[in-house]
Amino acid sequence: MIVIGLTGSIGMGKSTTAKMFAEEGVAVNDSDAVVHDLYRTDAVAPVGEAFPGTVRDGVIDRQELSRQLSVSPEKFPVLEAIVHPLVRRREVDFLARHRQAGTDLVLLDIPLLFEVKGEDRVDVIVVVTCDPQIQRDRVLARPGMTEEKLAMILSRQLPDVEKRKRADFLVDTGLGLEAARERVREIIAALRAGQTNA
Repeated sequence: MIVIGLTGSIGMGKSTTAKMFAEEGVAVNDSDAVVHDLYRTDAVAPVGEAFPGTVRDGVIDRQELSRQLSVSPEKFPVLEAIVHPLVRRREVDFLARHRQAGTDLVLLDIPLLFEVKGEDRVDVIVVVTCDPQIQRDRVLARPGMTEEKLAMILSRQLPDVEKRKRADFLVDTGLGLEAARERVREIIAALRAGQTNA
């Protein structure tokens, strides 16, 4: 079984690219979706304890958590120490299930793959990228996004140029959806043919 690690900075189109892999029949484990689920289940009590006032109606209020982190960014490691092991456990279960089922290709969608030193958890790395101006425009169009918030997020992410250097494959979403879809198909075909980079 080949484990693909998919990553890319904010606004690069990583979620869209992960969906394209899924549409081509690749099993996808989406870390963001796992975190959202954890904020409704296993992470509620420990996060609520570490960040008082973030639990509303039995789930983590992500806006309130985000607000607290923007005021006290030094608390990011506290949150990561709670959430990352829980995400990892789900990932291990996902991989075990697919190994047992004889799946040939699986994809781990890990936004901070390099930042959490996750390279050893995957066989190949696909980095989603685009022109920096396209990235900026996409992110600043999001509701509630500001220049300051974007700067804070980018400061916690490895620069795109560095990610591209470490990639086995690149998907440039700035060229349009169809070009990205075609690239995803090429990567899947290459991996099934035994190529590990291009």
